Amino acid sequence: MVRVVFTQNIQRHVALPETEVAGGTVREVLEAVFADSPSARSYVLDDQGALRKHMTVFVDGTMVRDRTTLAEPVGPASTVHVFQALSGG
Repeated sequence: MVRVVFTQNIQRHVALPETEVAGGTVREVLEAVFADSPSARSYVLDDQGALRKHMTVFVDGTMVRDRTTLAEPVGPASTVHVFQALSGG
């Protein structure tokens, strides 16, 4: 099972506790999470299903480059981290 972790700053907006789901790609993993937490989908993905500009996803410490299809492979022992970009000064 793939471990999925959403950062604390996202948790302030939608409750997404750390979880484990099945999936072979980033999209499959995220869709499995959204099946249990549908309100999170529109926070992480835009209306076209692409990763929102203020979101970043890492698989085993490597940033996901394909923000549209989210087709990067995910291994059964992988960890997916979902971050919200922060700005300010």
